[in-house]
Amino acid sequence: MIPRTILSALLLAAGAVTGHALPPAKDASPRPAVSLLRVPNGGIQPQAAVDGKGTIHLIYFKGEPGAGDVFYVRSAAGASKFSAPLRVNSVPGSVVAIGNVRGAHLALGKNGRAHVAWMGSRKAEPKAPGKQSPMLYARLNDAGSAFEPQRNAIRAAVGLDGGGSVAADGAGNVYVVWHAPSPGARGEGERRVWVARSSDEGRTFAEEKSSFADKVGACGCCGMRAFADKTGALRVLFRSAKLGLERDTWLLTSTDKGASFRGDNLGAWKTSLCPMSTYALAESAAGTLAAWETKGQVSACALEPGTGKHVRDVAAPGAGGQRKHPAIAGNARGEVLLAWTEGMGWERGGAVAWQVFDKAGKPTAEKGRRTGVPVWSVVAAFARPDGGFTIVY
Repeated sequence: MIPRTILSALLLAAGAVTGHALPPAKDASPRPAVSLLRVPNGGIQPQAAVDGKGTIHLIYFKGEPGAGDVFYVRSAAGASKFSAPLRVNSVPGSVVAIGNVRGAHLALGKNGRAHVAWMGSRKAEPKAPGKQSPMLYARLNDAGSAFEPQRNAIRAAVGLDGGGSVAADGAGNVYVVWHAPSPGARGEGERRVWVARSSDEGRTFAEEKSSFADKVGACGCCGMRAFADKTGALRVLFRSAKLGLERDTWLLTSTDKGASFRGDNLGAWKTSLCPMSTYALAESAAGTLAAWETKGQVSACALEPGTGKHVRDVAAPGAGGQRKHPAIAGNARGEVLLAWTEGMGWERGGAVAWQVFDKAGKPTAEKGRRTGVPVWSVVAAFARPDGGFTIVY
């Protein structure tokens, strides 16, 4: 286990923004301002990222929870509104949102290109081998005007349950990641984290490979998160299921483009029940930030660039209990925002809560809570160019 020290920087204060309008680009506040933004067009399950030019990229889900669609919008630095939405999935109804953990993930790669991956719904095509659920992928075209036709990344490792993730770096590497049993095996203890890698910006993908030699299993109905930092290191967060009871949070790190991985246990949790957890990873001035859930409490840490060494590791302030679905963001000043949901459950919405920490890792006065997170949704967060933060819910 990792020693508990103090973490650097987490979340937001309250300033409501609705519809397509974005928070103001400039803020004279001496402390980081936190704005709240509803998902455009009444969507759910937002995922947000900001590229090197300050453009905000956002995806969200719309439609029937069991078979809906994902849409993509963006907003250039200083703009007041998002662009018109582009549907990501080329086959209508290809995306599943049920359970909060199975929705689409977004990554920005070379030249800010958007890459999206998601677990396919019952209507999704193409299917994985044996007509099983596919792990689908699509990328924005060269013109930035539409998404290319969706493709399935699974060649052999079928058995999706909790969905998957996607990561991309500035050198053109793209990784589609999911957990499933080894071919021919059954049970959570036999599940592995699989990685399909592209070295040509997602034009083609190699056959998936198992990422981690240790047999810790994977919690079938828990989500996961993949992220490639500015050094090119690939990080993956997932929940184990060793012996059906050890549902710990593991961080996998690869510094050789997915060829090999080191594993670190971030949080032990003995339970026979599936927590249906999600995870968060983001870039910051202090390095990569990671956030996860253990026993109804949300924790986070900073990872040293390149090495992945834990610089800070702390639980969110206050009592836990029903905290889930964390989001994390860090600004150029070293301040960090941690956000999470409260009161969420099966077919039940809840609230978003947050806390901002200064660059020394101390909580600031910027904290709050607001109801209104829809059923099956999660929250997203990003740092604005002015140093403030925005939470999308």
